[in-house]
Amino acid sequence: MGAGRVGWGMSLDIIENRGAIRVGTLVRAEDGVMESLRAWEGEGFESFQIAFSLKRMAAVPDLAELARAARDTAAGQGAVISALGVYGNPLREDAAGGAARDGIRRALEGAAAFGTDVVGCFAGRIAGRPVPESLPRFTEVFSELARVAEGAGARLAFENCQQGGSWETGDWNIAHGPAAWERMFDAVPSPTLGLEWEPCHQMCQLIAPLPQLEKWAARVFHVHGKDARLDRAVMAEYGVCGPERFAWHRFPGLGETDWREIFARLAAAGYTGGVDVEGWHDPEFRGGREREGQRNALAYLKGCRAG
Repeated sequence: MGAGRVGWGMSLDIIENRGAIRVGTLVRAEDGVMESLRAWEGEGFESFQIAFSLKRMAAVPDLAELARAARDTAAGQGAVISALGVYGNPLREDAAGGAARDGIRRALEGAAAFGTDVVGCFAGRIAGRPVPESLPRFTEVFSELARVAEGAGARLAFENCQQGGSWETGDWNIAHGPAAWERMFDAVPSPTLGLEWEPCHQMCQLIAPLPQLEKWAARVFHVHGKDARLDRAVMAEYGVCGPERFAWHRFPGLGETDWREIFARLAAAGYTGGVDVEGWHDPEFRGGREREGQRNALAYLKGCRAG
């Protein structure tokens, strides 16, 4: 390792510039966008992703008006809107699929008004079929949405959540691992398509998340701040398909992810987006303790960012 280098080939000036990555949280449009943003006033979050259900997106008559109010409210807290999110299965050929495609399209066209260029979504899936069988429909749908993104100066980030699926079957999302990403990005070779990456979703598949950033960091457009803890005693006795749960979603700081290294590797790749805490999953800090868990995660991630 040469002088002035720190780990993974990173220069000291890159390490010091990790402050360009904001630490924020997700807010759900279903709970009221403005109410949810205002609820975090004074807590120190630096960014917000606004996540829309399909029903909520369809119910917003004027996205530009909401965008102005949301952007101003975030700015009043010293924060930005880091991303939007619209989560459905856009590969379906029924009304729900149409609603998902329309919601993603509206978000892409309206993202700039929020001050962001990132829209998180699922890649969708042909229900009950192996991943490769979804690729023709994926190509059809996302070739068009990529053109919309290009015209709007926006980007699509596929969340890497299994949504209960596997390689062989599932209902929602094929973008849950690198074998699928390779095929997806080959099928639609647009620079507007990338990842809404979360280490938790890789760990729960027993995939090591950190090595992925050596190859995929340039495709990471948004990061969800959620961690995982694996119960290796359960895995040793029952495996991963038995009756006992072996993996738990946790707030950052309560799992097994090296967040200092994640910040370092993202910074080395030039990432300047948000790492937004995704709540509502931690088995201990939920319900009445959700806010406490969010605060702890925010402080922990800021400390990791500082190195």
